[in-house]
Amino acid sequence: MRIFNGISDFAQCVGEELGVTEWRTITQEDINAFAKVTNDHQWIHVDTTRAASGPFGTTLAHGYLTLALVSGFMFDTFRIDGLSMGVNYGSNKVRYPAPVLVGSRVRGRVKLVALDREDNWAQSTVQVTVEQEFNSVAKKPGCVAEVVSRLYEAPAF
Repeated sequence: MRIFNGISDFAQCVGEELGVTEWRTITQEDINAFAKVTNDHQWIHVDTTRAASGPFGTTLAHGYLTLALVSGFMFDTFRIDGLSMGVNYGSNKVRYPAPVLVGSRVRGRVKLVALDREDNWAQSTVQVTVEQEFNSVAKKPGCVAEVVSRLYEAPAF
């Protein structure tokens, strides 16, 4: 966990890797819970019997489940002290180079790509690569996303 003392301190790390998280195993329970919340019950995710004879030999995590891990990976990697709040502003680019199979271990590799200052706030762009332990199917990351956040030093309201 890297701790930064405000936006100015954080800005010094543009272009740097901020850290790598611990490994996390993707379980069928994770996949089923995500399917329930999003109402995405496609068989490749939730039907273990059918998926066993499908193209991957097992179920796989939803792409958006993999993307949803990115936020937690950022919280596990760095903290900026002195902020009144930080808000998700969106994503510039999201790609899913390889499927994340049930039982896969994934982790986040986090890099500060850009930081643009305004008066009492800044906009950061953080690239998070969801790496996975390679198996016979996955030779690439499960997701690569550029996350844009607004960081406020003084009360925003």
